Amino acid sequence: MLPAAKELYRDLEAELGTDVFFELPLVRSIANRGESNSWLARSGLPAYQGFMDDQPKLGHITTLTHPAFSYGGVLQAGRTDLHSLCKAYRQRVAEQGHLIDTHLDYQDLQIKSAGAVYRDRHYDRIIFCEGWRARYNPWFSYLPHRGAKGEVFLASVEGPSLKRLFKNRIFLVPRQSGNYWIGATTQNQFDHDHPTEAGRQWLQREVEAVVKVPVKVHAHQAAVRPTVKDRRPLLGRHPEYEQLIIFNGLGTKGASLAPLMSQWLFDHLDSHQPLPEEVDISRFYRSRHPMNFE
Repeated sequence: MLPAAKELYRDLEAELGTDVFFELPLVRSIANRGESNSWLARSGLPAYQGFMDDQPKLGHITTLTHPAFSYGGVLQAGRTDLHSLCKAYRQRVAEQGHLIDTHLDYQDLQIKSAGAVYRDRHYDRIIFCEGWRARYNPWFSYLPHRGAKGEVFLASVEGPSLKRLFKNRIFLVPRQSGNYWIGATTQNQFDHDHPTEAGRQWLQREVEAVVKVPVKVHAHQAAVRPTVKDRRPLLGRHPEYEQLIIFNGLGTKGASLAPLMSQWLFDHLDSHQPLPEEVDISRFYRSRHPMNFE
């Protein structure tokens, strides 16, 4: 997935005039000899060549964090600044007159024999990209949507800045501001998508277990990852209304998956290329009668 992601994000950077993709090595802690043996065995497999580093450079990791048994490196890693990307892209399409900033009311969407009409405007296709809230979409709620809520800290860490991503129980992700994204929790049952006191306490305990220098928390945030029962994305046309399309379920790897998945969906819609079976939503209704929506 990474080559497609790098290509798209570099193109977007050139078009939007802002940096959004940062190539950074990832270092992860290894807790014991058993984990170390497993890491070394996997790194020797041909499929993992060029992706795993048995002797990664640690930089300032040992200055900021408690020591681990050993460390492994993940090559070809990076971070995407989705906030800056969405803000810049939203501004661009607004300037071009292509943005309608409004809440979508499903009741106002009329399905026609060709296309759809929403508040007196005709569309050939409607592509729903609603994240975890797709479970409330009347045309696609039959899909096995799930959600994994996560809470994070935005914080500053006393000491030299890391020049790499670090994973030990939690992620320490350096940002261009000099602060860090730290997290995250995982909660499969939740009532809302707001930060909680339980999440704050869990993050605080993990930070104290990993980081040995003072940490100042500036913000506590929460969001929900759009996960799926079989852990595969949801792409494709509605079984009854082909003008309705879904692009969803990218889970915890959305930034790396989205560029390739969007290319697959574009090729499917534009030139009728079949979607890979593992992401095509038809995998959930091949053996059942499609739902009828009026």
